[in-house]
Amino acid sequence: MLSTVIGVVPWMLAQPYDRYVVATRFLWSRYDPFMPIVNALTCVLDVVLIFVVPAAVPRTLFAAAAGLLLVVMTISIVKNVPINRYVTSLDPAARPPDWERRDPRMRWRGWNLTRTVLALVAFGVNAWAATALISM
Repeated sequence: MLSTVIGVVPWMLAQPYDRYVVATRFLWSRYDPFMPIVNALTCVLDVVLIFVVPAAVPRTLFAAAAGLLLVVMTISIVKNVPINRYVTSLDPAARPPDWERRDPRMRWRGWNLTRTVLALVAFGVNAWAATALISM
């Protein structure tokens, strides 16, 4: 997710319509299977650790990280995936006449930034929980 904020989004914003549609098709088929799997597995592991770890502090931190990841996955499913589906349904050779109004790039960028920040916070909370667990 961080790579999209740092490099992919600025590059996509600079692309003309046709190249943007083609690039979205290319990238979505690669990022989509990987990111949901990583987020879901991490969330499941956090939930398992809530029940396995005996200490309250790490358990609470794992619960917080799981909650953050649930929000990340919800944003992906409710906001970013529908935008990606819309863009991949477009014909790169036939730009819609009202594209300036319908261009979803800034909306997608905002939701992607939100979920990236939340995912990074979840990563930090998981690291904190692991450190607290090791320190016991």
